[in-house]
Amino acid sequence: MGQGSGGGVPTWERKARCFLCVFGILLSVYALHVELSKESNPDYRAVCDLGESVSCSKVFTSRWGRGFGLVQFLVAEDHFLNQPNSILGIIFYTLQLSLGLSVSPRAAMLLVLSSWVSLAGSLYLASILLFVLEDLCLVCISTYVVNLFLMLVNLKRRSGLAVAREKAE
Repeated sequence: MGQGSGGGVPTWERKARCFLCVFGILLSVYALHVELSKESNPDYRAVCDLGESVSCSKVFTSRWGRGFGLVQFLVAEDHFLNQPNSILGIIFYTLQLSLGLSVSPRAAMLLVLSSWVSLAGSLYLASILLFVLEDLCLVCISTYVVNLFLMLVNLKRRSGLAVAREKAE
């Protein structure tokens, strides 16, 4: 496993994490752009709006597009804490990128834990997409795939650190 100049982080992992996180951030920024554009101009048509049942703007502007559709039950719909899911995505991918620079076991644990949370959120939102909104959102599905691959990278990181610890003992 070729170690790079990333403080003991294998080169493949650094490249994979960077690609996945940057792609995730770009998807999240685009989702935010679509949501804000559609809210300010109801006639706005996003590139990802391919038809009646293939519409990302329909999904992003639904109640589930903010705070997973759950935060509004705790605070007012226009409350600061009820942020677009895309903002949460930007924060998540930035954290994954930042924590990925560290080779500490604590960082590896946080990477895996946050990935489990993202996968749980992805499964929840995918079920809303399929069964409630009955829509196909290509941007959403792409983020679910990114989250899955990030989990795989994070699990590989954690197991690699465990093997390295065993060899050191």
